[in-house]
Amino acid sequence: MIILYSQHKNMALNNTKCKKPCLSLQSSLSTTLFFIVLFTIPALLLLHTPTTSISTFTTLSTQPRAWSGDLRMAEFAWNRLTFAGHRPPPVSLKIAVFSRKWPSGSVPGGMERHAHTLHVALARRGHRVHVFTSPLDDHAPSEPHGSDNRVASGPGFLSPFIHCHEGEPGQWRYNKAWEQFEKDNQQEPFDVVHSESVALPHWLARRLSNLAVSWHGIALESVQSSIYQDLTRPDNEPISPAFNESLQGVIPKVLNEIRFFKYYQHHVAISDSCGEMLRDVYQIPSKRVHVIVNGVNEEDFREDLALGNEFRASIGIPPNASLVLGVAGRLVKDKGHPLLYEAFSKLKAKHSNVYLVIAGSGPWQQRYQDLGSQVKVLGSMNPSQLRAFYNAIDIFVNPTLRPQGLDLTLMEAMMSGKPVMASRFPSIKGTIVVDDEFGFMFAPNVESLAATLEAAVAEGAKRMRERGKKCQAYAASMFTANKMALAYEKLFLCIKNETYCNYP
Repeated sequence: MIILYSQHKNMALNNTKCKKPCLSLQSSLSTTLFFIVLFTIPALLLLHTPTTSISTFTTLSTQPRAWSGDLRMAEFAWNRLTFAGHRPPPVSLKIAVFSRKWPSGSVPGGMERHAHTLHVALARRGHRVHVFTSPLDDHAPSEPHGSDNRVASGPGFLSPFIHCHEGEPGQWRYNKAWEQFEKDNQQEPFDVVHSESVALPHWLARRLSNLAVSWHGIALESVQSSIYQDLTRPDNEPISPAFNESLQGVIPKVLNEIRFFKYYQHHVAISDSCGEMLRDVYQIPSKRVHVIVNGVNEEDFREDLALGNEFRASIGIPPNASLVLGVAGRLVKDKGHPLLYEAFSKLKAKHSNVYLVIAGSGPWQQRYQDLGSQVKVLGSMNPSQLRAFYNAIDIFVNPTLRPQGLDLTLMEAMMSGKPVMASRFPSIKGTIVVDDEFGFMFAPNVESLAATLEAAVAEGAKRMRERGKKCQAYAASMFTANKMALAYEKLFLCIKNETYCNYP
């Protein structure tokens, strides 16, 4: 059952004020210098990315039991190893989780979904998971029971205890959450503390030797994202003042991260490339960096051809469609929609039987709708609806301009037996599309994406199904919620007692 602690039910609304930009007289010179540095760092990172990352995976994926030793020294994703999920854990851990938000609506964000999937799975493994988070919104389902406001989510299984601090729904106040944690920790110490990114700031984290932090994106990766987003700007369009201003703060942010990341005892990177950055650029000792790729619920995302055909018909895709492309998520610039909009506009002019299905909402929604009947914009969808969406498409497209993190949508599509088409970023290349059979990769520009779309159309739906079967097999070995939870469980046990660090 979920146990919900809420200090205040009625929340006061606070006005948020934007700071006025401060531009120095040396703005032009600063911008030039920042551009030089910003372009140099990603270039060095791309050169730095080793070609051995894929070959290492090949060896480990085909023979996962061949590796043995101290897991803290493993520089590959722990998902590639085999854990005994059919046996209960050797001990039940008391786990504290700091998460800015906890899913309370029908369409939660990626980090919220990760936190929920992971910690519900750990609770069901018999661990006592306490989540310290911001207040849930008023529409969150709840069934108060008893004087301590406990909430049961259903009979027959265990779920996390949810501790909501006081304040406005969705507004994170780490100091209030820390007060709740300290009170609980004094009564019975936690075995391990888990922070979702910087939910727990470093000046508090440095006090905890049993802390692990999962990085869903770091500032150095966001530097690349800023560059790729600006490159979508037409040559005759000047740099926007907002973008110009943001550049002047990004390098100090990277430097600050490098300085304070060392205060987190254990670091979980969600992609192989992020792990390399933490070790090589952020200078975190290898023994404290652990790569565990996110997972998705295997029950929610699986192949169902009948469901897919029914969904196709319901949204008006004709039976003679030659290829159906799909994209999901927020329809915003940094997700690459300026690229996909332009590339598909060119594609549909040449191929009248190719369709694009969009599961998401945002600023680009109306523009897609204006493209006509070959584009189906469905709005935001919950996991049960997404299952039908994935089964209805032939290939999933992810044109993201954000190298940081890994979109869960790529894993969901592959779990559903679909190949993927994605931006050629180290995180995706080194962890998701590790085999050419899994789909296509393109440089983050319109020309490259348009050419890649043409290549997929030329191969056709039958070839996509062949690719999809191999995607599903790989995803089932790497991206399940169960595999992710077992890897985190092993890490948390290792943090509690070093005797659990050995594998197998």
